[in-house]
Amino acid sequence: MVSVPSPTDRAHSATATGRPPLPVKLVIAGGFGVGKTTAVGAISEIRPLTTEAAITEVAAGVDDLTHTPAKTTTTVAMDFGCLTIDPTLKLYLFGTPGQERFGFMWDDLVAGALGGLVIVDTRRLDDCYAAVDYFEYKDIPFVVAINAFDGKVEHDLDEVRWALDMADHVPLIVFDARRTGSVRDALLAVLELALSRAEAATTT
Repeated sequence: MVSVPSPTDRAHSATATGRPPLPVKLVIAGGFGVGKTTAVGAISEIRPLTTEAAITEVAAGVDDLTHTPAKTTTTVAMDFGCLTIDPTLKLYLFGTPGQERFGFMWDDLVAGALGGLVIVDTRRLDDCYAAVDYFEYKDIPFVVAINAFDGKVEHDLDEVRWALDMADHVPLIVFDARRTGSVRDALLAVLELALSRAEAATTT
């Protein structure tokens, strides 16, 4: 079995060789208004690159603002941020646009990604099917994270897993897209899942 070095071991190795941290691409996906831009902004160690545009009257007629009435902008291309995990590992975070009409951009944004975090709003589960189906179809390791709007979720985890028809091996967690520590833990869950799959692939 191939062992994955601990963060301490990797840090000593990086210090000894003087090598830059390994870049790892992760994607943050989900429906419109689920908290993707918020999550990138909460965790990124640089000022996030966002492609926000004002929601016009025409867009408001297409996008459901029932549960996000205060939302005045929307991502039209992507969000980008980064996070250094330790001296050997740096995450590059790409947030996808949530609306179906921007779905043509997903293949480019996801190319080369090690894994994905799919954010779910339990008040609007219908908006989440596309993202879950996409990562399953692409066979990319992903974690589904329920965003606890106002500190609560509308359904328990078993109900959400059933409603989204998720496979048992897909992790399902609850997090708060506004809290740095909560977003960090969610991303580490994605990283752990992706590394476990990569390790398993090398032993078969």
